[in-house]
Amino acid sequence: MERPYIICHMLTSLDGKIIGDYLNEERTAYFTDEYEKIHGRYGCKAWMCGRITMEEHFTFGHKLDLKQDNIPTIPRTDYVANKDAKSYAIAVDPYGKLGWTKNYITDDYGLGDHIIEVLTEQVSDAYLAHLQKIGISYIFGGKERLNFTVVVEKLKNLFSIDELMLEGGGVLNGSFLNEGLIDELSLILVPIADGASNSVTLFETSSYLNKPKPVNFFLKEVEKLDDGGLWMRYVTNQD
Repeated sequence: MERPYIICHMLTSLDGKIIGDYLNEERTAYFTDEYEKIHGRYGCKAWMCGRITMEEHFTFGHKLDLKQDNIPTIPRTDYVANKDAKSYAIAVDPYGKLGWTKNYITDDYGLGDHIIEVLTEQVSDAYLAHLQKIGISYIFGGKERLNFTVVVEKLKNLFSIDELMLEGGGVLNGSFLNEGLIDELSLILVPIADGASNSVTLFETSSYLNKPKPVNFFLKEVEKLDDGGLWMRYVTNQD
């Protein structure tokens, strides 16, 4: 395979929502803990999230003060700052908006995941200069829109990533699904219904995507969790 094996690892309400008020329920805390534990059990070298998720949990809306003056034109070629990291955090950030101040994300144990930015060629020279200055790797996935087949092939070829954990948001998941790039779905079902009509679901579509085709999933394993929850594993190709 010329790309990593890709596992979409998500937590949803009973009605398939990945965000919403149900996440603030006291009961949900147990399931989010289980989500993190299962993430660790997979032992993937790399995980990926979209810009909104990264901004909410890691850059916290920080805006960079990037001066556009006297910035030389930077070629739109991939930049590998660390090809031998033990682990990678991959941020899908097409236009370069995330306000990173360091080149790694630390977890509760103080371990650092080297950051890789996934960009389009529309990103500014000032943002590329900033990434190079602080040592963040970046790859290009397209001129104006991202082609995720190209992206994941680069992740394997440039960083030797053989397994990738995809962790939302909904449009990113939907884009991978649309390109036939999801090999496995790891789904934690929280026994709470959200009910909100405007909440984002597990797989969302965008206007620029081709009309999505139904994708068949095949049940591999079910594990009962405490308090009525489930962990379900599906694959898209039956052996």
